[in-house]
Amino acid sequence: MKKIWMIVLFALLVVDIQLVGQQEPPIIEKQNMKLTSDLMTPEVLWSFGRVSDPQTSPDGKSVLYGVAYYSIEQNKGNRELYLVDVVGGEPKQLTETAKSEFNAIWRPDGKKIGFLSSTSGSVQFWEMNPDGSEKTQISNIEGGITGFKYAPDQTRLVFTKEVILESKFASLYKDLPLATGRLMNDLMYRHWDEWVDTYSHVFIADFDGKTLSNEMDIMEDEPYQAPLKPFGGIEQVSWTPDSKAVAYTCKKLVGKQASLSTNSDIYLYDIDTKATTNLTKGMMGFDVAPSFSPDGNYMAWESMERDGYESDKNRLYLLELKTGTKTYATETFDQNAGDITWTPDSKGIYFMSDWHGSFQIYHYNLAKGNIAQITKGIQDFHSIALAGKQLVTTKQTMSFPTELFTVDPKTGAETQLTFTNKDLLSQLSMGKTEERWMKTFDGEDMQVLVIYPPHFDPMKKYPTLLYCKGGPQGPLSHDFHYRWNYQIMAANGYIIVAPARRGVSGFGQAWQEQISGDYFGKSMQDYLTAIDEMSKEPFVDSDRLGAIGASAGGYAVYYLAGHHDARFKAFIAHDGIFNEEAQYLETEEMWFENWDKGGPYWDKNNKIAQESYAQSPHKFVDKWDTPILVIHSEKDYRVVFTQGMTAFNAAILRDVPAEFLYFPDENHWILKPQNGILWQRTFFQWLDKWLK
Repeated sequence: MKKIWMIVLFALLVVDIQLVGQQEPPIIEKQNMKLTSDLMTPEVLWSFGRVSDPQTSPDGKSVLYGVAYYSIEQNKGNRELYLVDVVGGEPKQLTETAKSEFNAIWRPDGKKIGFLSSTSGSVQFWEMNPDGSEKTQISNIEGGITGFKYAPDQTRLVFTKEVILESKFASLYKDLPLATGRLMNDLMYRHWDEWVDTYSHVFIADFDGKTLSNEMDIMEDEPYQAPLKPFGGIEQVSWTPDSKAVAYTCKKLVGKQASLSTNSDIYLYDIDTKATTNLTKGMMGFDVAPSFSPDGNYMAWESMERDGYESDKNRLYLLELKTGTKTYATETFDQNAGDITWTPDSKGIYFMSDWHGSFQIYHYNLAKGNIAQITKGIQDFHSIALAGKQLVTTKQTMSFPTELFTVDPKTGAETQLTFTNKDLLSQLSMGKTEERWMKTFDGEDMQVLVIYPPHFDPMKKYPTLLYCKGGPQGPLSHDFHYRWNYQIMAANGYIIVAPARRGVSGFGQAWQEQISGDYFGKSMQDYLTAIDEMSKEPFVDSDRLGAIGASAGGYAVYYLAGHHDARFKAFIAHDGIFNEEAQYLETEEMWFENWDKGGPYWDKNNKIAQESYAQSPHKFVDKWDTPILVIHSEKDYRVVFTQGMTAFNAAILRDVPAEFLYFPDENHWILKPQNGILWQRTFFQWLDKWLK
């Protein structure tokens, strides 16, 4: 349900923290699999090494990065650190433990690598030599830390950690240690997948190369989150180049007000004076991810304009620190901007943006105010790091999991740097991906991605799946997903039709915004246009069509189930919205409901809201007649599991064939290997039953 610019890769990593006295499990390593088939399976999907977070050395010669591998048997993942030369060559593994290492960065002098790892039940700050030797635990902070950055002069460390939220009702519990009841009197008591018992704060500590001392909470006793949960990390905190101040992202609201507003700001804390200044005061939307120019003259950040709209245009903004002048750098650029990286001379900024289904690297020239596209092609680039005259980035496609690449910023020429999954990929056959453009019912041009089965034979007829994207805003890109993976669907003999319907980013802000207040209208017509046009192809079996989707895509499936005019023979909805009125009062981020639905259902004078709730999928169950698989998870607090349960119950009561796959320990995603494999097996068993 939420548009995420910086996908927090570590949220997909199951970090196993070993407690004192516990026997350490076996180390999870890369498996040299010899496949018996050239088709993707769930087990193969969970065997890929997941490359992330490249960090170039200060001299620009080496790249530090992580690779996560998963054990189906142990039902968890483990991330190790690697080093590779920018010119290429065999990577060197720096860590080999049963505990994940993450947030790995170079010390500014390049003589050490800092990273986080678990020890004695908590995550602490460590350092090691660039060759992986002399690993040393530096911090011993109660409760552990969640992220860190070195000061440019190396005399201090900024870090984030969880602070226990004091209960307003503690006196009621003082002699009741076994009581499990929760008492609350305001909103935002739970968020994403956790009850709000702690909040994240920003701390500073002195660092002499051996120990941390004089630890200080720069937010003192403020009951606010910094970085912003659930997806914000240490990228929302930044040192000034002179090491005298720290900028951090915070939404200084709590309870009901925090639930209703997206108004976060960037605050600057002066270490000497201990004064805090709001640098984005009066800017009412999300303001996040501050980044200072190397010469210290500017701060760049990502900014949204409107309060309450989490999918507003993500703008590149500049603040001239001496004058206070703000510049909207991407005002004439009808695309989002993220992952800001300054050039060494402070004259330009590299950033990422999605356009027509692909994420590309762009460059903004401060003096000229113009924007140039650096890369092209059908792929997703994510992350930017500088390595001398080259850029280091990650790249993926629908048939190619993430690897590191270097890019020439002048020509856009790319060179693959790591080959983590080469052996596994060499044994697999991938389906062809095709881009088509179709005319919508109202005459607009719509991009539709079509993925064909491996060894596709145009003389045969294939069952075909309509993929309904979640979001509802955000990109429909060339992501190599580890659950909604197009290639594994194709490997099971299905053609996949994925329309960039109204609401998808990368086609201008107007296209993206149209879906707000109109989930049931033009986007639904776009879905039907895509599947109807593809059904005209001789190789598409129009008698074997299915529709699948998650989150807002799950809403689409539930809605289509009551409006498809017998087009589809099977549905699958994961974590979908079924009852809009219930959803309004069950979810945690009220700003989303108020913007995308128009307001509360009891506001009878609000035409947009009344129409939204009148079109809630649960009101059309009387028209359900097609088999449906419902999947939902207990820890999904964005779209609570009762949405899926009631949809399933409705189907059974209507005598519609249905199954309900319920996960008590997952959230809006499926993160554990064995659950992921169960998800895939259930998914294809259901489709095969009704479409083959």
